[in-house]
Amino acid sequence: QVQLVESGGGLVQPGGSLRLSCAASGRGFSMNGMGWYRQAPGKERELVARIPTFGNTNYGDSVKGRFTMSRDNAKNTVYLRMNSLKPEDTGVYYCNYNSPTANYWGQGTQVTVSS
Repeated sequence: QVQLVESGGGLVQPGGSLRLSCAASGRGFSMNGMGWYRQAPGKERELVARIPTFGNTNYGDSVKGRFTMSRDNAKNTVYLRMNSLKPEDTGVYYCNYNSPTANYWGQGTQVTVSS
């Protein structure tokens, strides 16, 4: 069982920045396979960023160049640094752990970009 706890959401003005955190705990998980997704009202959940088993971090097209996913292996924590935020970045952001045998989601954290 893997537990994922997100934090760091909130209200920010357009052009501002936020950093989300996701602390993972439990057995049998790897930091490879961690990712961030988001869901806006009335829309499907979409990929924001993901650390694959091999290769570089993958980013959704709409966040490339603005968002950066990083990790602290010692703390079992991943981060999502979000810069140049836009109103269309508003939504609930979910931390995800995915492997060939498991798929876990955090409870989500709300990000609202508005003036």
